[in-house]
Amino acid sequence: MLRLAAVLYILVASAVGGASVIAVLSLDMREGWQIAAAFAAGLVISIPIAAVLGKKIYNALQGPKPV
Repeated sequence: MLRLAAVLYILVASAVGGASVIAVLSLDMREGWQIAAAFAAGLVISIPIAAVLGKKIYNALQGPKPV
């Protein structure tokens, strides 16, 4: 599951980081530290998102559990 979450992190982090940079730029914050901070915050927020998605996908691939 960790490998799946790591691969998902690459995809999720680029999407969330990019969206946060776009949000900062749309608020007319154009200094370098503001853009870098928004991207870093997006990367940090992506960690639990990738972990939850990885767990859900991994459990879905395991199939139903016998009762």
